[in-house]
Order: sequence, then structure tokens, then C-alpha cells
Amino acid sequence: MSIRKRWSPEESRTAALEAARALLIETGPQSVTLKAVAARIGRTHANLLHHFGSASGLQKALAAHLAGTICATIAEAVHANRAGIGSPREIVDLTFDAFDKEGGGALASWMLVSGNEDALDPIVEAVHNLLDEIHADGFPANPETTLALVLMALGDALMGGAMSQSLGLKREAARDIAEEMLRNEAAAAAGNA
Repeated sequence: MSIRKRWSPEESRTAALEAARALLIETGPQSVTLKAVAARIGRTHANLLHHFGSASGLQKALAAHLAGTICATIAEAVHANRAGIGSPREIVDLTFDAFDKEGGGALASWMLVSGNEDALDPIVEAVHNLLDEIHADGFPANPETTLALVLMALGDALMGGAMSQSLGLKREAARDIAEEMLRNEAAAAAGNA
């Protein structure tokens, strides 16, 4: 007979979110279910139901978890870039990877198709908080550039490969365009200073 370690509510929630993230990356958003996550961490469906309320609650919590960790990483890259030790391409790659390799684009589209639009609120809030943080640190925060970068990254995650191939462009074309946009904004800001 095996004895399971008793986890605190926070440990249980964190383990569930990490398992959900792994499932999202490995097999897509349709696999992020209470049952699959419970099986992955060796807990019961009821245990996860207690923490998240429903599969859509789990997906919303996952979206918040991803958005928070990704925005924190992007904030570090923005600060490094502004300090002269980073580059606009790092910011672009982090943003695009969040939607592509980290599964953010697939999760967002799955939630929308499933009628779970409010699950996107944590993503929108995290991006808004990121802009506030950057601005509070004394840096200009351009919402138009942020909007363009996020929408480019989302679109690229969903259909960038097919579109770039169809147009005869290299796969990284959207990233290159986004990088140029950030470089132009930085140059304009430096010219106005």
C-alpha cells in the first residue's frame, strides 16, 4: 500500500498548473482536463475540482499562470534591453515563444472556441500590468506597439508557418518584422529624448 504525501493547497495547485502546462505543450489544449491533470500528479478529479471548480476554471488558472510567468520574463528582457544588455529580438522571441512553444496561442484559441472567453482576462490583465510596470519604472510604454506585438505573436502561433510558406517568406518573417518595429520605436524614442 502506498502512502501519498499530503500537499498544502498551494502545493497541490502549483503541481496541477505545472502538469496542465506540460499537457498543453505536449498534446494541446484539448488535453488540459481535470481528469488528465489529476492523473498526471497522482491526485483525484475531486481534488482538482475543489481547487479549480471546473475544467474552464483550470484553463483560466493556467492562462493566469502562463501570463504571469511569461510577462515577468518579458519585463526582465525589456529592462535588460533598456539597460543596453538585451535586445529587441529577445523581447520578440520571448513574446512569440509564449504563444507558440509555450502553448499560449493554442490555449487562447481553444478557450474562445469553447465559449470560455473570460478565461482570457488573466492574459489581458497581465499584459496591462506589464505595461504599467514598465511605465512606472520610468520607461515609455507604448500600448499600440504592445498590441501589435501580441497580435503578431498570436497570429504567428496559429498560422504563421502556413502563411509565410504560402507567401514565399522565411518562417521567421513575422519575428523579423516585429523586431524592426521595436527597433524603430526605440530609435524614435531616442530621437525625441
